[in-house]
Amino acid sequence: MDSITYKDCTIHFNDTCYVSVNKHLKENNFSKIFILVDENTHQYCLPIFLEKLSTDTAIEIIEIESGEENKNIDTCVGVWNTLSELNADRKSLMINIGGGVITDLGGFVACTFKRGIAYINVPTTLLSMVDASVGGKTGVDLGHLKNQIGVISNPDLVLIDTHFLNTLAQNQMRSGLAEMLKHGLITGEHYWNKFLDLSKLSLHDLDTLIHESVIIKKEVVEEDPFEDGLRKTLNFGHTLGHAIESYFLSNPNKTTLLHGEAIIVGMILASYISTELTGFPKQTTLDIKQLFISYYGKVDIDKSEHSAIIELLKYDKKNNHGNINFVLLESIGKPVIDCLVDDEIIIDAFNFYAT
Repeated sequence: MDSITYKDCTIHFNDTCYVSVNKHLKENNFSKIFILVDENTHQYCLPIFLEKLSTDTAIEIIEIESGEENKNIDTCVGVWNTLSELNADRKSLMINIGGGVITDLGGFVACTFKRGIAYINVPTTLLSMVDASVGGKTGVDLGHLKNQIGVISNPDLVLIDTHFLNTLAQNQMRSGLAEMLKHGLITGEHYWNKFLDLSKLSLHDLDTLIHESVIIKKEVVEEDPFEDGLRKTLNFGHTLGHAIESYFLSNPNKTTLLHGEAIIVGMILASYISTELTGFPKQTTLDIKQLFISYYGKVDIDKSEHSAIIELLKYDKKNNHGNINFVLLESIGKPVIDCLVDDEIIIDAFNFYAT
């Protein structure tokens, strides 16, 4: 698969990753390399990566605990302190090996330590390969509120080695697939139709779809790097999806949802709202609901929880001037941004999802 370049970042795939990173290390006189991992990528991914790395520069490994609940400023403080104790300087390099938690948090730590050191992302989950790897968004959660603190700053390189997907559980694969399904809905039927029968997909097909998803997101963020317009379309399903994810994360009586699991619910809700407000075909909404639930099952959201989830919408990053702004669809491949939605329609959407 061909490498993809946007702004000052290049995304490499599979064997090209290691040729490129070794060339990058040789050309840049980094004082020290720090590799950020969690306990899972430390065990399953780091040995593979180190075996293919060729450098005489000193390497230090920093491990944090996995999980969205650890994507916070306290974890950042721990990593910043470790970097200081290990004598990191402005010519140090940080390599983040992991899913979206690692790449988001590690990127944020790198961008803010000594006002910014170079970093490379090595996404190891399907979600991080097709979503977190592209666009330069870094950051952490504020309590249970998703991605409230962060900056936009691109890594030097992104290295997508799809062999790391062999280490993933099926629910993690499905979580990443949700973002690819979203790319289909906002881009057009040519890409969307490729997901209508996943039983026919081979591993080679998956590599090709990952590459295509990265190109889709790259083209969007290249045109609108700071989310002033077009980039907002990437938030289809995320307004309610993030609120649902935050609610489940903060409620001890709920089983925490993976990001993609929450976004799937959010996209079904957004499709229903689109039918009500922007003329999205009702049959297409029914087809999306049936398809998504056949892949993911149904999340139990009681009517008594609707108001608490709706209350969380006020923290969505797309909001401005007190307005909660939704991304909706007029048709597959034709998103509409900055849509205002009454609470009554949101409740109707939850009821539609539940039936």
